[in-house]
Amino acid sequence: MTEIQNSDRAFSRFRLRVVVIGLVVVLCFGILLSRLYVLQIERHDDLLAQAESNRTAVVPIVPNRGQIYDRNGVLLATNYSAYTLEITPYKVSDVEETIDALSELIEITPRDRRRFKRLREDSRNFDSLPIRSRLTDQEVAKFAAQRYRFPGVDVKARLFRSYPMGETGAHLIGYIGRINQREKERIDDSDEAANYRGTEYIGKTGVEASYEKELHGHTGVERMETSAGGHAVRKLDSSPATPGESVVLSVDIKLQKMVEDLYGERRGVAIAIDPRSGELLAMVSKPTFDPNIFVEGIDQESWKALNESIDRPLLNRAMRGTYPTGSTYKPFMGLAGLETGKRTPSTIIQDGGSWTFGGHTFRSGHALGPVDLNRAIQHSSNVYFYTLANEMGVDAIHDFMKPLGFGQITGIDLPGEVRGVLPSTTWKRETYKRPEQKRWYAGETISLGIGQGYNNFTILQLTHALATLLDNGNSRVPHVGRSLIDPVTGERRPIEQPPPVNLGYKQSNMDAVKRGMVSVVTGGTGRGSFGTARYTAGGKTGTAQAISIGQKEKYNAARLAERQRDHALYIAFAPAEDPKIAVGVIVENAGFGAGSAAPIARRIIDYWLLGEYPSEADIAAMQRGDGRAPMGTPRRVEDIQLKPQTEPPQ
Repeated sequence: MTEIQNSDRAFSRFRLRVVVIGLVVVLCFGILLSRLYVLQIERHDDLLAQAESNRTAVVPIVPNRGQIYDRNGVLLATNYSAYTLEITPYKVSDVEETIDALSELIEITPRDRRRFKRLREDSRNFDSLPIRSRLTDQEVAKFAAQRYRFPGVDVKARLFRSYPMGETGAHLIGYIGRINQREKERIDDSDEAANYRGTEYIGKTGVEASYEKELHGHTGVERMETSAGGHAVRKLDSSPATPGESVVLSVDIKLQKMVEDLYGERRGVAIAIDPRSGELLAMVSKPTFDPNIFVEGIDQESWKALNESIDRPLLNRAMRGTYPTGSTYKPFMGLAGLETGKRTPSTIIQDGGSWTFGGHTFRSGHALGPVDLNRAIQHSSNVYFYTLANEMGVDAIHDFMKPLGFGQITGIDLPGEVRGVLPSTTWKRETYKRPEQKRWYAGETISLGIGQGYNNFTILQLTHALATLLDNGNSRVPHVGRSLIDPVTGERRPIEQPPPVNLGYKQSNMDAVKRGMVSVVTGGTGRGSFGTARYTAGGKTGTAQAISIGQKEKYNAARLAERQRDHALYIAFAPAEDPKIAVGVIVENAGFGAGSAAPIARRIIDYWLLGEYPSEADIAAMQRGDGRAPMGTPRRVEDIQLKPQTEPPQ
């Protein structure tokens, strides 16, 4: 009986275990089915996308950068393809040791090392950085045979930017460079982040920077199927990149080079504008530099030489150099006197050679006797404009000159423009700290009338104001961009400009000022340079102090260091009856405007109106500062062939 009971209990325990195990199995299958439901039904789309992402890789296709041309189709910026030897620092145990080993295979110069060092300082550790560019096929083959020895080093084919004209127009054209961390953060925070995937270079200065969006193009993508190890298996689909648009400039690069040659080793600015459209025909800043050295990354030594040079070749003097404008300011002061009712064209002022105000004597150079507006401009009477400035007052001068663009941003389509200084009582109060400095003194107004004192403007502002006067008071935004060329269709479309703003001047007042400027050329200080011209021009010389000279002291250039001497200025236009070109020129520390600046303006206008290019002897004389009227037989512009100063490698 006992055995039967024991058997029943054992069977009951066994059956209980079977039931428990069965329930556990059912529960497990239930969990499995539930999980399968979640994976296969609820998360199907998400997991499918993840699986597809793991299986595929999206590779950006960087577009070809658009080209830059001058108004006549001369190529100013283009691209070329070349092999580069690149190092990814974080993949290399000892960078210097690796470079030393590479130099045994491929020539790596000290300059290459310095450039790589500078790039490394400005880049992230996981960026691929070039140690050598423009590898030959033989060098590529040498490295390929030894590739296994250099983890973290690779050869890549890249597009490089080339500036065929070298130093000519460098400040205007600008250059591209590797995207730095600050620029990357700015791009990542913008709507253009996706379009810059894979892009390593960006416009840094000049047209390259201001037209970056148009020149860059649109990045394409390629979807690749990859293996578990991340290697590409096959291409699934692609969306091609669209090359950037090409930019056509209003500048005549042949004129630009001619003017740069005329300066020689001298420093200064020359700007030529078509007053009827606001187009810049030339924008010279001397000295200049070769933008090609920035393309692959400039080395530390070259950067230091450029950046610390006393001549400051990297400074775009046309837009960032500010100067007192000297007597070239007088025509605009004359217009201010007429428009404000302080003077009429026939108002007579006695010029006795100096003028005393508040016990202080202001020099005028030489006595002219009775002068009206025309004679005051023609013979540059300081007394006429001293008294006019005193009658108007600083704030009235400020309010008249501001719409003309003095001390203002002109809005030119280039980056980096500075405002300069157009003084007023408010400006001085906000600029200086001590109470006695904040006060405006009446005597400070006097020098403003002849373009001195606190006045500090760019030559771009001065030439822009002249263009406004010549276009009968229509203020146009100066610009260098003329049109864009579609990379696919080749269609050319003009770059739209804002409409001109009419400043409301009386035509008779503007004509009176222009007549005075014509008198400068026919019987004044501009006669030496323009007296033989086959057109009627107008102009105004100017001499601006680089350092202050006491009223009782006489200016003597021979006693001053070269960089302390006066600047030479000249503004000009032609033909007088229907101006087609406005020119502003400054030659730093060159003295009298008629002797150094006016001859440059003459040759610019001869080029534009007559199609004449200076003779070689004339250019040599100009570079020495000896030129007035052109010498020798001028050449025809169409006979002058521009040769690229740098050739991209094949």
